[in-house]
Amino acid sequence: MLGEQIAEGLGQRTARRVVATAPKLQIEVSFEDRTTLLGLEGFNIGTYVSSTRPDGTLEGEGQGVFAAPGGEMATWRGVANGRLHADGAVSYRGALTYSSASPALGRLNAVAGVFEFEVTAKGETRSKIWEWK
Repeated sequence: MLGEQIAEGLGQRTARRVVATAPKLQIEVSFEDRTTLLGLEGFNIGTYVSSTRPDGTLEGEGQGVFAAPGGEMATWRGVANGRLHADGAVSYRGALTYSSASPALGRLNAVAGVFEFEVTAKGETRSKIWEWK
């Protein structure tokens, strides 16, 4: 069951590079955003690799870190399905797991998150994450 929204972020794609062309196209993408996670405002930095499927959809795997100014940190790993839009924008839907030693974020160690991640043709990112109960 979908639970409460635990995070929201706005940011920018910072880098892209082709990591393979055969047997399928793979592109590595990095981004940075300002995120509010469990009520804490901070920065989220991530990198994911997207691969094309024969039907044109995308599959991706990524990892990253959320850091708040007070020293709170959580790392994350995720998988997603995506699609490329005609204008060059990309949409992903997927799931995340977290790891944190910070008391304010420790709850994340038992959370599976589900997310929406949108990237505009200009590289602007928007994300929302909900707890999956």
